Amino acid sequence: MSVKRIERIGKFSCDIVCPPDKSITHRAVMYNAVAKGEAHITRPLLGEDCLSTIDCMRKLGAQIEIKEDGVHVRGVPKLSDADLYAGNSGTTMRLMCGLLSPYRGTWRLTGDESLSRRPMRRVIDPLTRMGAEIVSCDGKAPLTVTGKALHGIDYVMPVDSAQVKSAVISAALGAEGVTRITEREFTRDHTEIILAAMGADISREGKTVTVRGGRTLEAVSVTVAGDISGAAFPLVCGLITDGEVTVRHVGLNPTRAGLLEVFEQIGVHYTVEERRQCCGEEVGTVTVKGLGQAKPYTITHEMIPRLVDEIPVLAVLACFLDGDSVITGAEELRVKESDRIAATLRMLRAFGGEVRETESGMIIHGKGQLSGGCAFDPAGDHRMAMSAAVAAAASEKGGTVTDSDCVAVSYPDFWQMLSGGTK
Repeated sequence: MSVKRIERIGKFSCDIVCPPDKSITHRAVMYNAVAKGEAHITRPLLGEDCLSTIDCMRKLGAQIEIKEDGVHVRGVPKLSDADLYAGNSGTTMRLMCGLLSPYRGTWRLTGDESLSRRPMRRVIDPLTRMGAEIVSCDGKAPLTVTGKALHGIDYVMPVDSAQVKSAVISAALGAEGVTRITEREFTRDHTEIILAAMGADISREGKTVTVRGGRTLEAVSVTVAGDISGAAFPLVCGLITDGEVTVRHVGLNPTRAGLLEVFEQIGVHYTVEERRQCCGEEVGTVTVKGLGQAKPYTITHEMIPRLVDEIPVLAVLACFLDGDSVITGAEELRVKESDRIAATLRMLRAFGGEVRETESGMIIHGKGQLSGGCAFDPAGDHRMAMSAAVAAAASEKGGTVTDSDCVAVSYPDFWQMLSGGTK
């Protein structure tokens, strides 16, 4: 098992390019692989999760080449029967369930031990209502999908999940009639953006997405925006060590920008410059300059979909604010790569933080510092490993992260980035 020792950093400062967005890379590969024509994906994230999607689409018959300047995809009109291994990627497995359901064929989807514990009934139920045939192991992987003729449905989502929404949209592309998906809260809309560019009949009115089946997707080349979830780690590290951090090409999609809402709420000084459009996604350059007189925050259920992946590192940030920060409505963290509520509590306590678990989140009592000096096992969860590394970098005694290689899932250059900050 790989181990990283992180010494205390006096001031973490850097000027870096944001890592590519995992969600957008998944979708650019997946939908182009079933589209008519060829596409080039520039700045893809080639972490383990996205490589799982590439491997699955190749097994289905798509021609995908990984080159120095990106990924080249040639779509395939008919999908081959195959056994598909999604690794640790919930996005791969859930979206594939929807994508495969209207095609003729049979596919078996498996994943690693962690993915095999994650709930799949949330996608199986709406897809079954559309006519899909999906056999599971008590609502979990392995899954067997047998293609059927599907019909549109009106679906009100019981959970705020972009993966569930995207699975239903993917099935609706090949279904007869109209499918309407209504969300409780807005979730990330990368699926809607890329499919509209590819010629799908998809629209939104308020919190309802409408898809009319039957359109052939046309391949579209994509330059992947930066992952604001990945940018959160250097930005928070800069804040809590009183450094100056600039991250370029950050994705600023409003359905993902909850991190900046928290920055505004606590009153830190940050700037967003060089705003521009990148393949339908807004991007820009974000700079932070220390915490200053920042105050505690409150994250509510309504905000969670816009920053669900940033919660662990924002919990670290809360330890450096004076007073109680409150996170509520975060039940979805229980079913990520790990139980991230439990893992975040364990991490903060290991580093000397004061935190109390609540029914749907936590209350963190910030004291302006962490003692550190501990070792933390993220249990294979990439975001927990990176959050612990940020905590260690700002702690009085530093810290150690075991199973450190798991960061390659979403941020392959994370350790290089962290070690490159000015001491």
